[in-house]
Amino acid sequence: MFNPSQVFTKQIISKSLLLSASLLLTFNAFAHEGVHGEQETQQARLVSAGAGVTELVLALEAGDELVAVDSTSILPSSMTKIEKLGYHRMLSAEGILALTPTLVLGTDAMGPETTLEVLRSADVEVVKLPTANDQPQLLSNIDEIGKLLNREPQAKQLKLELKASLNAIAAKKKQIGSAEKAPKILFMLLQADRPARVGGEGTAADIIIKLAGGNNIADFSGYKSLSQEGILSLQPDLILISNRSHDQAETSMSDAEKAASDTAKVLKAMPLLEHTPAGKNSKIQSIKPQALLGGLGLSAIEAADKLATDLIEINRY
Repeated sequence: MFNPSQVFTKQIISKSLLLSASLLLTFNAFAHEGVHGEQETQQARLVSAGAGVTELVLALEAGDELVAVDSTSILPSSMTKIEKLGYHRMLSAEGILALTPTLVLGTDAMGPETTLEVLRSADVEVVKLPTANDQPQLLSNIDEIGKLLNREPQAKQLKLELKASLNAIAAKKKQIGSAEKAPKILFMLLQADRPARVGGEGTAADIIIKLAGGNNIADFSGYKSLSQEGILSLQPDLILISNRSHDQAETSMSDAEKAASDTAKVLKAMPLLEHTPAGKNSKIQSIKPQALLGGLGLSAIEAADKLATDLIEINRY
């Protein structure tokens, strides 16, 4: 016999079960999205190996994800809790794994490869970026780091700023004129307990000199030691120097004080330099060490911009 009350009761139960299932599915979907979103926004534990790479990480506002950097990287004085590892070409797998990183980022100079293989086998992501020796590669590296660290908006802004800086340098180069007519520049690398070495074609200093529109008068590739007489014969209009190893007494100096200290040391060790146009006109200047590491980077562009301004000034005489 047909019973309306029974049918109504069954309908209520059926609808209740459907509603419960729907709510359960909705809850699970939200829970999954929550977990997935948390995984996406979870900060990386980043090891940066290379001065230029670390500069880009900081410029992209990802410094809070750093757990360690290599010995060539320069950090702000406020970042005291970041571990310092060894040289980026001689990294230790044990030291890195102890920090439980999720990402190890460096250039193609990072190594040794045996260390990187150990890291990969421990499920640590290892990314080697090509060394940037020109503008397109630098911009490409910025894009890649922006994607890896979820900093695409910052990467876009940084590229705009860099393009503006490079355009400003290009405008200064036009005032300097052709490289043949540009002031003659000599770069010397100073290292403790070693003779000063002059940087020729293909060196980091050469990249900066050419970017600024200067004429690197060292007509050889790589680094070579030159005597005082040899440097005197070249008659450089401007001498650039860099010291990769400041002693303990100099660590508290300002950049200007370090530059003055380096210049004084060079002239004391090589007094004949005072008889070059650079020495006579007090055009012996210092470049920050980080500008010479990792190819074309932020510090190198800053150094090239300053150098271009100096070259314009020299051309006025």
